[in-house]
Parts: sequence; structure tokens; C-alpha cells
Amino acid sequence: VAIRGLLLGNGPEPTQRAEALLFAADRAQHLAEVVEPALSEGRDVITDRSYGSTLAYQGHGRGQPIDELMRLAEWASGGLLPDLVVLLTVPADTADRRLGEERDRMEREDTDFAARVIEGFAALADADPDRWVVVDGTGSIEEVAERVASAVGAK
Repeated sequence: VAIRGLLLGNGPEPTQRAEALLFAADRAQHLAEVVEPALSEGRDVITDRSYGSTLAYQGHGRGQPIDELMRLAEWASGGLLPDLVVLLTVPADTADRRLGEERDRMEREDTDFAARVIEGFAALADADPDRWVVVDGTGSIEEVAERVASAVGAK
């Protein structure tokens, strides 16, 4: 979606409020174009876009009010929230190495911002353990995939 490119590209940086609204718009569009049609066909959906990212990045990372962001996320999604969220965790140096050289605007933020976002995701997982599962993301792709499959199967 073009909105996502605007947000993560190298163009002008939006204000914090505009950033939250644009991410909400991107998620609303993604739900309408990808998620809802798949669900209506009875398919399972795996996606990397969810309300949790809004709360972690714009709330914990940027310091925007969590309650307002949650209302925005619920409105943008029409109340459709994921049944399960898998949070992959890795040490900061592993994440940095995996990101490589080519990074989007959010990935270029400083380490303090990244630490706040990580804390935000952990807080979300702690607050809603029925919806969130935390999985160790270190190791090979096969090892991580096995851990994810095991965690999802246990839910």
C-alpha cells in the first residue's frame, strides 16, 4: 500500500499525530484488501500489521497516549483484532545484524526509541497472555519456525 511507503520511506517525516493516523489508515486498508476477504473465504491469516505495532511504536516509542491509540486502532480495524499475536524476541545485537544496511525510517531510529518499542511489545504481551505468545527468535529459520509452530499449536 502506498501509505506504508510514505511512512517508511525517505520522504518528509510526518508529525507524531500524522504518523499514528497514517499507520491506522494503512492497517484499515490492509484489513479491507487482504485480511477481511481471506477471512470471508474461511482462510487463516498471518500478517505483520496489527494494533500492537501502533501501541508499541507510537505509544511506547513516541510517547503518544496509549488509550487514544487503542481507540484509533479499534476504529481503524472496525473492531477486528487478531486472535493470536506471536512476538519474536531477539537480543538487540541480533536484531541489528539481521536488519542489515538497508533500513526503513522506523528501523533507523536511535537505540533509546528501539528500547522503548521493545518494552512496549513486552508490556502488551504481559497484559494479554491469552492473545499474545512470546517466542525466542534466535537460532536458524528452521528452529524459530519450529518454536512458533509449537507455541501456536499450544494456543
